[in-house]
Amino acid sequence: MIATGDRSHQTTLPAPSLKERVEDFLALEGELLDERRFDEWLELFADDARYWMPLARNIEHDNLAAEYTREQQDAAWFDEDKKTLLQRVMQLKGGDHWAEEPFSRTTHITANIRIESASETELTVKSRFIVYVNRREGEVRLFVGKRIDVLRPDGEGFLIAKRSIFLDQSKLLFKNLTTFF
Repeated sequence: MIATGDRSHQTTLPAPSLKERVEDFLALEGELLDERRFDEWLELFADDARYWMPLARNIEHDNLAAEYTREQQDAAWFDEDKKTLLQRVMQLKGGDHWAEEPFSRTTHITANIRIESASETELTVKSRFIVYVNRREGEVRLFVGKRIDVLRPDGEGFLIAKRSIFLDQSKLLFKNLTTFF
């Protein structure tokens, strides 16, 4: 119950819908990344999680199926599991990552969140994202794209079982790719 003034006027907020819970989860995830709370962010992933970002290709209008490289068949920007994500986090925290010394400042915005399917054991969630990255004085990166997340209910929250990240850029004009999406 949330008190509103004196105790005689207490109100109870309705239970959040599944969509509101997913939206809150994704907002929290963005906050953790933007606040560089990488250990807490990593805890949002299932132990068997997969984190995959294919390459985008410029293709002819009648070959849209080939726009992104194929999962587990072609090259990808990322094709990681929780262990390799942990290695990246440890590298960042240890100061051993030249491309993130000092840390970049980021803002993660997730929008157009839609639950595509839901069962007792998992949800498939589609969303759009913008990630703004500022490095040092004048280096700015902007990533825009789509995500498909497979979330598993875990107590009151969720665990990310799989994340597929589809950048709208076919060519990255940056010195490195150290950002988490």
